[in-house]
Amino acid sequence: HKRPVGASWRMDETYIKVKGVWKYLYRAVDKQGKTVDFLLTAKRDMAAAKRFFDKAMQTNGDPEKAAMDKSGANKAAIDAINAGRDVPIVVRQVKYLNNIVEQDRRAIKRVTRPMLNFKSFRSARCVLAGIELLHMIRKGQFTTDGTNMTSFADQFYALAVQVRPV
Repeated sequence: HKRPVGASWRMDETYIKVKGVWKYLYRAVDKQGKTVDFLLTAKRDMAAAKRFFDKAMQTNGDPEKAAMDKSGANKAAIDAINAGRDVPIVVRQVKYLNNIVEQDRRAIKRVTRPMLNFKSFRSARCVLAGIELLHMIRKGQFTTDGTNMTSFADQFYALAVQVRPV
């Protein structure tokens, strides 16, 4: 079961190469560094950012604050989400607040960089989901019942058997 995350999120996007073309991996972590959610998209625009925030809020609840870089698309997506809410999400566009998510993505880049390139978007999405899951297990954020003494690989295998990709 995934443990709950905090109400103050840090959001950022990074680049992943698929078939020689840059794609965008949206990621969010909370104030303590726990992974909130991630999404691989083909474009970096308001629709992609809004889709990411909707996905993250659906599974983790609504944040009180969101820190992000100066990306206009991300700000526009949050503004669109805030338009339909009674209590708006506080947006902070301060580059120093994003250091947590910038450092957290190093673990993802460290694994994907030697791969050089993904052959298809679907395979990139599946492999990145596994890398993110293993990263959450390593951080102690995602565990299954009765796996306190098992290795990360055994926990990953137990989760992979429970959740089969479509």
